[in-house]
Formats: sequence, C-alpha cells, structure tokens
Amino acid sequence: MHRSELAKYFKDNLFLAGLNSVKKEAAIAELLDTFVREKYIRNRDIVLEMLHQRETLGSTGIGKGVAIPHGRTTAAADVLIAFGKSDQGIDFDAIDGKPVHLFFMVIAPPNEEGNVYLPILGSLVTILNEKANRDKLMKVDTFQDFIAIITGE
Repeated sequence: MHRSELAKYFKDNLFLAGLNSVKKEAAIAELLDTFVREKYIRNRDIVLEMLHQRETLGSTGIGKGVAIPHGRTTAAADVLIAFGKSDQGIDFDAIDGKPVHLFFMVIAPPNEEGNVYLPILGSLVTILNEKANRDKLMKVDTFQDFIAIITGE
C-alpha cells in the first residue's frame, strides 16, 4: 500500500499527541475511547475484549518503542487507525522489553472492502522500521505534521 493511500485511514479526531495513560490496559482503553467518542465504534466492551484477546496471543508491542494493537470486529463499520504518543513511555510487554511511545490502533470490520487490513499493518511496520520516521513521530504535535510523516512528504 502506498503511503499516500495509507493517510486516508487516519483522522484528526483519532490523533492523540499526548496519551495520559501509564499502563498497558489504560493505553488500550484510552485509544479505543477516541473511536467510541467519535462514534466510529458501536460497542466499546466487545472491542475492548477483542483487543485484550489479541494481546494474550502475543504483545502487539513490536519493539523500537512501537505498538500496533489491532483487530477485526463487527462493531466497526470502516477501517480506521488511531495514533497516540506517550512521551514517558508505557510498559507494553514489547518483544524487546522496551517501553512503548508510539501507538497505532487499527480497527477493522470482519470483511472490509478492498482487503486493506493486512496491507495497512504491513505499511505501518515498514514506515516504523525507519528510525528517522520514529524520531519525527516522537516530536509531532499536530495532525498535519503527523500526516506529512506518514505520507513521507
């Protein structure tokens, strides 16, 4: 998936430049609540349970200060991604044992149009594997700056 195409799955009302959470469960709930508040998710409890189930399979903390909690649910109508940043870092049981600063929560319906769920996850991993992108995201304060980093512009 091209980076400019990826940008359309982000919305400024799902952008959190400063997460308040200090624990893993709280961070998941805080990101999910942005979806709930904006009415992108119909049933918070079902989605929260799905996200926790996903974490029991293995942490979505992929290392290098990044976590991508994700899942499919009938409570979502569209594929959307929330971004959250934690300056202090959160212990997320990441595979490298390091605290997580950058969070991308990907929520998708069970059968979304165009089958973009896995390509989105792949594109995020590719972008976040580059240290320069992670460093820029750590400094981001506005949605406009954030999207410029995601698209590479």
